[in-house]
Amino acid sequence: MSERLFDIEPADERARFLAHLEPFAGLEPADLERIVTAVDERLVPAGEAVMVESGLPGTQLYVVHEGTLELLHKQALVAILTSGEMFGHLTLLTGLAPEFTARARTDSSVYCIPKNLAVELLSRPEGVKWLAGSQRERLLQAARSMSALPDVRTRPVTEVVRSAPLFCDASTTIHDAAQMMIDERRSAILVHAGAGLGIVTDIDLRNKVVVGGVSRDAPVSTIMSTPVHTVGAEVLAPEASIAMMVAGVNHLPVLDETGTVVGVLSASNLMTLEARSPFALRRAIQSARTEKDLDDAAADMPRLFLDLLDAHLDAPSLTRVLTVLCDTMTSRLLELALERHGEPPVPYAWLAFGSGARSELTLASDQDNGLAYADTDDPSVDEFFRLVAEDVNDGLVRCGFPADPHGVLARTPQWRMSLSQWQAVFSDCLQGRDIDRMARASVAFDYRQVAGELQVDLALTDIMREAPSHSRFLKGLALLGSKWRLPLGFRQRLEGHLDIKKDGLVPIQNLARYDAFARGITAPTTLERLEAVREACSKDTTCEQSLREAFISMSQLQLRHHARLLRAGRPPHNVINVETLRPLTRVTLQEALREVAAAQKRFPSPSDLRP
Repeated sequence: MSERLFDIEPADERARFLAHLEPFAGLEPADLERIVTAVDERLVPAGEAVMVESGLPGTQLYVVHEGTLELLHKQALVAILTSGEMFGHLTLLTGLAPEFTARARTDSSVYCIPKNLAVELLSRPEGVKWLAGSQRERLLQAARSMSALPDVRTRPVTEVVRSAPLFCDASTTIHDAAQMMIDERRSAILVHAGAGLGIVTDIDLRNKVVVGGVSRDAPVSTIMSTPVHTVGAEVLAPEASIAMMVAGVNHLPVLDETGTVVGVLSASNLMTLEARSPFALRRAIQSARTEKDLDDAAADMPRLFLDLLDAHLDAPSLTRVLTVLCDTMTSRLLELALERHGEPPVPYAWLAFGSGARSELTLASDQDNGLAYADTDDPSVDEFFRLVAEDVNDGLVRCGFPADPHGVLARTPQWRMSLSQWQAVFSDCLQGRDIDRMARASVAFDYRQVAGELQVDLALTDIMREAPSHSRFLKGLALLGSKWRLPLGFRQRLEGHLDIKKDGLVPIQNLARYDAFARGITAPTTLERLEAVREACSKDTTCEQSLREAFISMSQLQLRHHARLLRAGRPPHNVINVETLRPLTRVTLQEALREVAAAQKRFPSPSDLRP
């Protein structure tokens, strides 16, 4: 830094400052002096990160001396740190990547205590007490955050109603009214009936027309119900449920404070809140007693996906929901398999790779997984886990996740092995000797532990952090990324068909993986990698921001494409006919791809990769 933000304090002032903080209380003067002598005071300008989420493990304990820092998790504010507060202890003690980003909100100064002294300090009774108190406060903050999340029991009906009300005149024929309901995908239509209001529902059409024999050419007023039970916009969803049951109806028009109808609440709206929420589906999967029960529960996932998309859930959140549900299915399938085959002979870890590891799963994704088990000389152990893995792989196919066509499956020997063998594979991938090793690294290094008690993070992630010192490996990753070409026609515009995953999202994933590994960053998701790179770089990082926006935009387009296919009764896939896109969507997609092409120019050319 070219100029100081604060004057560096003399040692005796540092000692007085630290002596008043809880972990340092009761230290002998000589011990306090050892720490003070070793302290490095770091001056941090506003906006600079001291610690980066999913970055390199911490090697220092930080104490805020002056200024203000913010603690962030997935870009959400967790806490504000001011003078006398400490951070960095979790990554320091566990050796794992930081779970938070610590960034200066104002020009700040931070005392940095070396690892050996920090561990000694926190091992004292006063240090243990401070650690316990710190974790208690974090848990309370998390609980307060969770209690502040929207709950179906406190949601007004206006948040449940999804569309404007559908009206017709009393003279409209039953046939025309029914056609309007079909066209607008509604289960009820409101009728202007003089000074009042009537309602016709799909139940009325079945009972009074299909079964009751009323002519389809009769006016809709002949089958409408009136007067109509209504509910106020401020009423909570549970109260509306009770009102609906008491009135014996399945639809309630919602009125605002002026008496204007703003929507129609249906029984299915209210049931969706509970029965078709991600939490309810996860409970159904967890409580499945048999594989058939699990298959039945998993069949609800496409409908839940459509509901969440209609509720305007953003793409990163939606793919995280799908990933959590797939993890839950995997865990339950493992439990059922172990009930069948017996207790595992050694500890194991079930690993997700690819989109599942990055929490970027879609309904068009296949399953990529592997299994690690504790080192053993017993050959029957691998056979045991082969049988378990086959059950789980087959179960995930039934749940809607087909087997990876390249065989990245725990049932195959290449992706099921002991932990030491996995370590050897990871180390071998870093050598970058050929394209096959690079392809395997691009899959294996995107991993995440889903289940099992064998902890593999330290053993495997520590190897991944060696990537910056392996130039051949990094060049190999660059070669994988440099193969992509901007998919434009001869008129330099998008034409024909585009695979939104292969031609749009995968290039960004490759760029993010390369940029992150080149800096020793092991963040799991594409967006977190781009954010971690941005935080770790002091130079201008508009490129990472542009890639983030392009990735989110194309992910949203991908999910909307999947939804259209599902509603048409077709399985989701990633190939989009560009000609069917709206002009603005097409232009947005084209610009997103140009951003990827611009970022790709940072990759070495193939000629640079020759020995």
